[in-house]
Amino acid sequence: MMEIHSKSYMKFVFTFIFTFLLFLSISLPTTFASPVENEVEDESHFTYKELNGKGPKNWGRLNSTWKACGNGKLQSPIDLLNERVQIFPTLGKLKRGYKPAPAILKNRGHDIAVEWKGDAGKLVINNTDYELKQCHWHSPSEHTLNNTRYKQELHIVHQNSEGGIAVIGILYKLGRPDTFIDQILHHIKAVGAIGEIDLGEIDPKDIKFGSRKYYRYLGSLTVPPCTEGVIWTILKKVRTVSKEQIHALREAVHDGFEENARPTQWKHGRPVYLYRPKAV
Repeated sequence: MMEIHSKSYMKFVFTFIFTFLLFLSISLPTTFASPVENEVEDESHFTYKELNGKGPKNWGRLNSTWKACGNGKLQSPIDLLNERVQIFPTLGKLKRGYKPAPAILKNRGHDIAVEWKGDAGKLVINNTDYELKQCHWHSPSEHTLNNTRYKQELHIVHQNSEGGIAVIGILYKLGRPDTFIDQILHHIKAVGAIGEIDLGEIDPKDIKFGSRKYYRYLGSLTVPPCTEGVIWTILKKVRTVSKEQIHALREAVHDGFEENARPTQWKHGRPVYLYRPKAV
């Protein structure tokens, strides 16, 4: 009986700690993630295939600065299971202040990214500004909803003045073409050989959200060094993308990275919150 109570107590303590960490991430500038620990762009040191010893299961052993990939307790992506989500209406609707700015399309080997080179606006989380930096695609999706993996996932990456990172994730199923990808599709088809293309001004408001409902949890970067303390916002609405668009993004990356999704990670008792507007 004492053992049962002990396990229940430990589970309570673990949940409390992660709830407190998420509260800090929402109420204070994030201090976990450092600007010098952003995603690795040279993909030659890691892959998504386990057969060559450089796959996701071994990322934490490949570099001394990547240990969080193997032993971190706040790792991403995760499965967002509705039965274990806590409704949290006080999170409030997403506050985005995006605007057009010069951007480039960049082939980073393991993914294709749009990087804004000017002031493209911000995401505001509890009065803290997170400047929009870039967005990139993963195929198939990294996060799953109720153990369902979708065709694609877009990550919109923001960073605050302290180096804290906040990412918005959008999942896509097969269907009508995505309008944002459509604007730059001919560039995506060309960037594989060139490596980098000037896009001129790109308006991030053209990325369609389509819903005010979202999940929120505290996690990490999904590629090495797997830096923890990232505030994740995953939109509940699953949008659509066409076969042609998926094919173009897969064809553009380097060989071996056509499927560039990290497997889901253990939650380790972390709470996941769902914001949904109150019914009027």
